Amino acid sequence: MEPRTPVTLITGPLGSGKTTLLRYLLDVVPKKIAILMNEFGEIAIDSQIIEGKNIRIAELEGGCVCCSLLGEFEAAVTEVIDSVHPDLIIVETTGVAEPDALLFDLQENLPQVRLDGVVTVADADAMVRYPRLGQTGRAQIEAADIIVLNKVDLVAAEQVAEVTAQLRQLNAEASILPTQRCQVDPDVLFGISQAHEVLAPQHRHQLGMESFSYVSAATLERTCFEAFVEGLSPAVVRAKGFVRFPEGSYLFNYVAGRWDLEAFAKKATTLVFIGEQATRHQADLIDALKHCEQSEAATHAL
Repeated sequence: MEPRTPVTLITGPLGSGKTTLLRYLLDVVPKKIAILMNEFGEIAIDSQIIEGKNIRIAELEGGCVCCSLLGEFEAAVTEVIDSVHPDLIIVETTGVAEPDALLFDLQENLPQVRLDGVVTVADADAMVRYPRLGQTGRAQIEAADIIVLNKVDLVAAEQVAEVTAQLRQLNAEASILPTQRCQVDPDVLFGISQAHEVLAPQHRHQLGMESFSYVSAATLERTCFEAFVEGLSPAVVRAKGFVRFPEGSYLFNYVAGRWDLEAFAKKATTLVFIGEQATRHQADLIDALKHCEQSEAATHAL
């Protein structure tokens, strides 16, 4: 009998740092890793961030892998095992999905794999500023074997203690690892071999979450773009993507009012915005971004 391939599930809220953790693991884990990614939004930003690292990526488009794409998920796992023969599989779920359906599917319908463990990435800064967790956030924490408490550098020590206590109330068994930019010993995350007792789920989505995208071949004026970001509607809880300025391209990350830009390999401007009823603001936000586009003449002059 062939040994079963270990699967690690990475879950957590929008913008908590799941893709940051993936990028770090790809750099430091000397194993053949296959990644299954499920993103919220019509453009897969996260898979573009990690591409080019000699890692096979199986991309699941649209919807929520925990419900409507279970059949596709099973097929993707089987295909990756048959064609790539990875040492381990990492599944990153969308931040607006509860993990129970995926856990059930892994353990009941995929005999060629074994669940190694569930890693939930929590955002210390967001939990301090928005302490009321919704159903989805609670479910992600409750399912965890390990909680990576990310962004502890953005809050005070006593606030880290308060957030840790809040997490412990929801999950008394999981290990809690405070981190900055998800820098955690990878040996702690793998080899857990922790099965979960889960019932066939009655799956719930995070209500009201919508997304839209903006794609442009133009170069954006940086000061204008930064002013745009500072004035983003509170309805936008997450934004990510690539933005091209005259001096180069950048990876853009925005979570609930906090944002940063990281120099990145040349990419055209491609942005995804996620939030509660975000499409109500789509026209105004896209108009504001177009206002930041430089004319072709101005771009050539630079």
